[in-house]
Amino acid sequence: MAKEFALRGKTWDEVSGMTIEEFARLLSSRERRTLRRGLTEMQKKLLEKIKKTPDKFHKTHLRGMIILPEMVGKKFGVYKGGAAEGDKSNKWVTLSVTPQMVGFRLGDFASPIKRVQHSAPGIGASKSTKHASMRTT
Repeated sequence: MAKEFALRGKTWDEVSGMTIEEFARLLSSRERRTLRRGLTEMQKKLLEKIKKTPDKFHKTHLRGMIILPEMVGKKFGVYKGGAAEGDKSNKWVTLSVTPQMVGFRLGDFASPIKRVQHSAPGIGASKSTKHASMRTT
């Protein structure tokens, strides 16, 4: 049996019908304060774009945008940071918003940190290279 969604004791139907002010009361203090201060111009533009074209894939750099109930069911491309010179990794993470993501930020689901891959140690990396000659003559 699938677990039914609940946010602070509210069902999904109740949460999806709330205004932003009512929804903010269900969130943690940091998110609540962010929503009370109001959305930025770029965040407002993103919400308008979502309402105009709900089926479209939306790319965004707004990693700090709080996922609102009206964003559920939409697909986003969230920017995860620039690739280094010669790095072919993808700069965008595809994100399908589900009800469990409501109240989090878009950037929480697109980590910019890559796994570290070490190579051989360089000159000066150990005590034994301290006395090695650097001259090539």
